[in-house]
Amino acid sequence: SFSQFKEHSVAEFFKKNKQMLGFSGKVRSLTTIVHEFTSNSLDAGEEVGILPEIFIQLEEEGDDKYKIAVQDNCGGIPEKYLGKALGQLLAGTKFHRYVQQRGQQGIGASGCIMYSQITTGKPAWVRSGYKNVIIECNIGIDVSKNTPVITNLTKTMGEFSGLRIEAHLGDVRYENSGYGVYEYLKQTVLANPHAQIEFIAPDAQRYMFPRAVDVVPKPPIETKPHILGVTANDLVEFSRRIKESRISAFLAEEFSRVSSNKVKELQELLPDIDFSQPPTSLNWDTAEKLIKAVHTLKWIAPATDILRPIGKENVARALQNILNPQFIAQSDRSPQIFHGGIPYQVEVAIAYGFTNGAHNRIMRFANRVPLLFDAGACGLTEAVKTIEWKRYRIDDFENMPIAVFVNFVSVHVPYTSAGKQAIALEEEIIAEVRNAIMEAARPVKGYLNGIVHLQERSSRRKVFLRYVAQLAGDMSELADMPKKKEAIKKGLVDLVEHRVGLIEEAEDAEAETAKEANAANGAVANGQENGNGKKDFEEKGE
Repeated sequence: SFSQFKEHSVAEFFKKNKQMLGFSGKVRSLTTIVHEFTSNSLDAGEEVGILPEIFIQLEEEGDDKYKIAVQDNCGGIPEKYLGKALGQLLAGTKFHRYVQQRGQQGIGASGCIMYSQITTGKPAWVRSGYKNVIIECNIGIDVSKNTPVITNLTKTMGEFSGLRIEAHLGDVRYENSGYGVYEYLKQTVLANPHAQIEFIAPDAQRYMFPRAVDVVPKPPIETKPHILGVTANDLVEFSRRIKESRISAFLAEEFSRVSSNKVKELQELLPDIDFSQPPTSLNWDTAEKLIKAVHTLKWIAPATDILRPIGKENVARALQNILNPQFIAQSDRSPQIFHGGIPYQVEVAIAYGFTNGAHNRIMRFANRVPLLFDAGACGLTEAVKTIEWKRYRIDDFENMPIAVFVNFVSVHVPYTSAGKQAIALEEEIIAEVRNAIMEAARPVKGYLNGIVHLQERSSRRKVFLRYVAQLAGDMSELADMPKKKEAIKKGLVDLVEHRVGLIEEAEDAEAETAKEANAANGAVANGQENGNGKKDFEEKGE
């Protein structure tokens, strides 16, 4: 009956549906918590331009119970925002911004503190050093109101600059598996070679993941949503929270690539709409007409220089540092657009012949964050699995020493859930990832062909040289010159080497000719592909 009708906070919702945040299994829950705290530290370090030094310690406190401590040197959180940043779900600096970042919902760290509270009944202890002011306190969450509960707060002056969080966790488990904390941290350093991470496992084993580069990545640039990616609902919502006094100014100021000339074109298409009216006058019908008109015009493509990929050199250095492979091949893809107006870029590297081992042959990342779980539901996995690997001399992908690294970079990652472990099966994204993988796989094929070719050459020599000793003996005996046996043998060896060398020179010349022809064909193909990629957008400069 309606007497049971109640309102519930977002914290109550996620408390009952914690699996949506990634808390769905003891090993996964622990990895998720480490992931959320680590991602916060990495984002904070990049925002303030500091090379991150992150310390993580796990201590076992009983059956499936652990204490976690995470500390960084990344500037801390001011007292004013400390409670909301760590004790309130859907509060933070990320959800409302159109910028590339690891987190994007304002749930992560607060969700972990809520998980700690509902599995042990204890609040988290926090130490934040911000501009020489050190705040120490306990933070919990009032789940019924989704508000922070701060107790035992003290304030002192000091030089500590960063954040330390200590929390007690129940219903979690540490395992050194492909889904565990160690693997997560190993892949985190791979995608964030500027970070240094120290990890102390529950058995007191200390692991140091040193940084591979000493340069802080340039912070990503915040941008505005492109008009082609906006819906009628977005338009109405945006119009209610802006300061512009006219619809024309609202469109030009709030959306990317909307110039005064484009506003005039829209006015000509929609003479019945008064663009001098305030944006708050926009209703659903007017917004729908505007969006339909928008899609009849050609627009400059969204800015793509706002994205911050890891970079080919850094990826190669990190792979060498972690996997130590014999060969690395990478793709070189330019930024693309999905959903009409969201810029993204794909980075792919293929490592072959490593001895350090890799639990996951497909290493998936989104904005430098490892995606260890939900691989089967992820568009990146789908792209890798649908490659015809045998075309590239990779006859047994599952068992050959090969790893595929894929990093999806965007201002908006289309995750399948709030757990942020799988990217949606978007056709245009899958197609772009496939193209990047095939581009990287071609040099791998060349490398493997070279190995096979060397093996064939070695076998050919062995076949000829196998009979040299016997033939030299027979020839010296027939000539009645037993003392000349070694000289004859040397002459035969020289003859074999000369003949085989001529054959190999001819093969090399033929291979070089084929390589030049393939390169020419590839350049033509790439030119056609790049030419078609911009067909929905006009040239820059109106």
